[in-house]
Amino acid sequence: MLYIITGGSGSGKSEYAEQTAVQCRNRNGGTLWYLATMRIWDDEGRKRVERHRRMRAAKGFETIERYTGLETLELEERFEESNSAGLDAEQENDSLTDKILFRAADLVYNIYKHWQRRLVVLKNILFVASESTPFIKTGGLADVVGSLPKCFDKKKYDVRVMIPKYACIPDEWKNKMVYKTHFYIDLAWRKQYVGIMELQHNGITFYFIDNEFYFAGPKPYGYIHEDIEKFAFFCKAALSSLPSLDFHPDVIHCHDWQTGLIPVYLHDMFQENPFYTNIKTIMTIHNLKFQGVWDLQKVKDITGIKPSFFTSDKLEAYGDANYLKGGIVYADLVTTVSDSYAEEIKMPFYGEKLDGLMRARENSLVGIVNGLDYDEYNPETDPLIYKNYSVKTFRREKIKNKRALQRELGLEENDKKFMIGIVSRLTDQKGLDLVDYVIEEICAEDTQLVVLGTGEEKYEHLFRHFEWKYHDRVSANIYYSNERSHKIYAACDAFLMPSLFEPCGLSQLMSLRYGTVPIVRETGGLKDTVEPYNEYEGTGTGFSFCNYNAHEMLNTIRYAKDVYFNRKREWNKIIDRGMAKDFSWGQSAQKYAELYDRL
Repeated sequence: MLYIITGGSGSGKSEYAEQTAVQCRNRNGGTLWYLATMRIWDDEGRKRVERHRRMRAAKGFETIERYTGLETLELEERFEESNSAGLDAEQENDSLTDKILFRAADLVYNIYKHWQRRLVVLKNILFVASESTPFIKTGGLADVVGSLPKCFDKKKYDVRVMIPKYACIPDEWKNKMVYKTHFYIDLAWRKQYVGIMELQHNGITFYFIDNEFYFAGPKPYGYIHEDIEKFAFFCKAALSSLPSLDFHPDVIHCHDWQTGLIPVYLHDMFQENPFYTNIKTIMTIHNLKFQGVWDLQKVKDITGIKPSFFTSDKLEAYGDANYLKGGIVYADLVTTVSDSYAEEIKMPFYGEKLDGLMRARENSLVGIVNGLDYDEYNPETDPLIYKNYSVKTFRREKIKNKRALQRELGLEENDKKFMIGIVSRLTDQKGLDLVDYVIEEICAEDTQLVVLGTGEEKYEHLFRHFEWKYHDRVSANIYYSNERSHKIYAACDAFLMPSLFEPCGLSQLMSLRYGTVPIVRETGGLKDTVEPYNEYEGTGTGFSFCNYNAHEMLNTIRYAKDVYFNRKREWNKIIDRGMAKDFSWGQSAQKYAELYDRL
């Protein structure tokens, strides 16, 4: 059997090859030979050789270290010890050089003939983002960065993650971090400290960029002028740290505007360093509305990027500097978080003034819907909900969650109430102006409304007022609680998401997972993941409406209620189909893997 193992520098291919060789020797016997051909150029190379020697220790290898002159390698005695059996006198008298050359030619032939038998390609992927679960989370970005890396085949991809070391990361995680190294970088005219911490979690290596000046405070984000400098530092520090990590990424996967300068820096000041020459980048847009826009001259001063990059075809947009635009322009590939959103952002309404750029890059633009961590969001095993259930048992067990939540929130304990859940940022984007317009009709006597989240004051006050007005049927939880959100997903009959735009959305995936029927507007990821109910064909996993109109939303809610109250069997079939859907990360990870392989 012939094994070919390839991969980038620091990918772990040597260790994998050694393990494979030892396993073959243990199965079939024979001698382990290790021909080390790396040429030492500097201290880094010297350290790598020492590490490889330690890795081989006690594994039983016969090791030869030589990077040139292999045709004169004197291995005759060892060669004969392992291979002389069965050779005739004429063969025994052949020169060692002839034997080596013959074996080399034979090896080349066998590689050509048998390469398809087993090919292991290790590709190094580095996720760079401003947040990640379980360390710091403000939105769905953290769920993606924390969940997606562990879904790749570890025999083919070494995926690691880099985020800032915020002061507000809980101590339980900071105490587990291990110091890696530190150094200083120039950020324009400033010299800044960069510390690198490391932590292993769920089999994934996480790196944390440490700088107390930039990453102090109670929240990961602040005022935009502060964040502009903070994430310029983060981008440059992330790139500068790579040589000291002994990890050479083949692909840097950048997420949202906070990492938009990484592709720019790679084409600017890092271009002359051979270490960075072959690094490719992917820019993922989680929400095009947030772009990292600030004064052009100030960004020039902060970043130290050459003035030639601040033109209308690069970083400049409408008189200002735009971090996300820079990432989109210079990334090798651009992705966003659903197929529909990838098409929508080419149009002026959804394009946030970058629709022309998105059309220009459409051949490099790919939509991949986000997945859901099915280990965390699993009604069969979820420890945060009142009563566990499955697709087989929800008909009798799910109602127990509804009763318990009604009791906990002080709502009327009544199985015949239609309970609607909203777990969301309370903003215009989420379609809450539609809810505001018809909330009296939504809060009918046969309906209960449970809201969880924070956001704009007008919506916080709206839901508080209706909780006061209809205390037996409205519960306004103006904060965020992960535990409370799980309980809402498990307890409610329906989940409302009337978004103006929604790049992907995770809440509708969670509601489907928990057998809570989503009611959504047909936009972005909501359109891609929720199939509207068709009573004539007996299909669909939820209810949807097309136009951004309050009464169209209200009519859809009323239609859902009619099915719930009067066609309970059909309602349960909708739940059956929704819970049977697979929106785990597996399929999405495969699509990302295909992109990595393209680069």
